[in-house]
Amino acid sequence: MIGDTTSDSPASLGHELLREINQRIGATGSIVELVDFVFARIPALLPCDRIGLAYVEEDGRRLVSHYSVANYAPILLKKGFGQDLQGSSLEAVIREGRPRILNDLPAYYATKPSSGSTALIVREGIRSSLTCPLLIDGRAIGVLFFSSCQKDAYDESHIQLHQTIAERLAQAAEKAFRIEQLEQANRAYMEVLGFVVHELKSPVAAMITNARLLLDGYLGDISQPQREKIDRIAQKGEYLIGLIKDYLDLAHVENAESTTPLGTLDDFAAEVIQPSLELVQEQIEASGMVLSCQFETSGALPGDAALLRIVVVNLLGNAVKYGKPDGELRVRLYSATEGIEFAVWNEGPGFPPEKRGELFRRFSRLNTPELLRQKGTGIGLYTCWKIIQRHAGRIWAESEHGRWACFSFFLPRQAQLPQANIMEP
Repeated sequence: MIGDTTSDSPASLGHELLREINQRIGATGSIVELVDFVFARIPALLPCDRIGLAYVEEDGRRLVSHYSVANYAPILLKKGFGQDLQGSSLEAVIREGRPRILNDLPAYYATKPSSGSTALIVREGIRSSLTCPLLIDGRAIGVLFFSSCQKDAYDESHIQLHQTIAERLAQAAEKAFRIEQLEQANRAYMEVLGFVVHELKSPVAAMITNARLLLDGYLGDISQPQREKIDRIAQKGEYLIGLIKDYLDLAHVENAESTTPLGTLDDFAAEVIQPSLELVQEQIEASGMVLSCQFETSGALPGDAALLRIVVVNLLGNAVKYGKPDGELRVRLYSATEGIEFAVWNEGPGFPPEKRGELFRRFSRLNTPELLRQKGTGIGLYTCWKIIQRHAGRIWAESEHGRWACFSFFLPRQAQLPQANIMEP
């Protein structure tokens, strides 16, 4: 592609493009401006209707879209869309640092129907994709996508130019990404800290104090049924205070590594699901939702019951919080040789399919009107994701927008790799 230097040849145009990229890197720190410049010039050298830039996040476990530019509208795969790398074809691109060509995306999607990013890109009209990792010292920090609306648009002759462009852009991309990460982390941390302190911690602590005063008889005698009810209030308040601490701890230690082995769960329903249901029982009753449960015998599997209760309580609480009042709430536990699957299904507004990739991200909340009416920090599902990762499992969500939503996770029976111990004090 860039071997022949005859005037106006593809090679000559390629060398000129690379020279101008180098000049612009020195003049601007904006990766967006650099990508826009490449997009304006690259069609003279190879087919390109769209360029996408995505970053590797969560210690190499997830790829998140950062910027896209196209010669058509609308762009459906937008900034913030994330997808787990495990089991995807992009995992090899990141791990091995080698390019990938897909020249029939609809056919590829037929073999990978769970790929949310492929579904969106095919809906945009893209038929071919050339993907190249952005490498810094041999480490992939992200990927650069060149895409075409025509089938069979790319061949091996396009790879060298793509790799060279990616090499030029990698340092600018990493710098922009690190700056954005620091800004987002600082802003989000301060927001959630303020929320916890002012919205949760003080009123919950006051509730516990008042409940204990009643139990200790400072405001007069109370009957035994009253005592039992107040004691339940105090216990749940103390549980919430514990969650607040866990969430704050998460912000500080989410990247810490731990090799502490997990314990053993002999009965997942008894040790995790039932205690979690007790904690949200009053919420369910107040909502008028009709609860149905179906639990298969789990058998033994590795797990931390305390951490997994946080996940189940969170999923149950969200199902009630965002579900349809007086609607149906289904809780299911399935068991198989490989592991167990837990699912919470509720009637309610659900979420649009294009928003699925924004779930389970730190401090992320879906900006649909029906969901934004409820208060939240955007940390709950991210905490769930971290805990399930700690167990070498996976968590996902499905929905029919306007009708229902279902959140599920799978836990394997085999010993897991060391993961971050996100609840360590």
